Amino acid sequence: MSGDGATRGLLSGTAGYLHRSLKMAVIIIGALLTVAGVVYMASAVLRRGRLSDPTPSPASLDRPTQNLATPGPTLEPRRRGLGFLGLSQNWPGLLMMGIGLILLLSVL
Repeated sequence: MSGDGATRGLLSGTAGYLHRSLKMAVIIIGALLTVAGVVYMASAVLRRGRLSDPTPSPASLDRPTQNLATPGPTLEPRRRGLGFLGLSQNWPGLLMMGIGLILLLSVL
């Protein structure tokens, strides 16, 4: 009878270790997905060009900037709104952040 208790204790210790390892892996994957989503969204905004450029496409530096509110470079564009922050361009980053958040909350 004493052998059964020792075996049961060994199995529960091994199962507990595997459970803790699985929880840690889920936490690490969730954190990585959350950070990757933030980095993706930040890099997507940076790839779209300068904020002071009135058109979303990259333009040559020698082109005159007659559409700007003030002459010269500025961070307050006249024509470009918040469209570059929309859901259509950032859905992969939002999806990664959402899955990461769900994974992080699932281990609570």
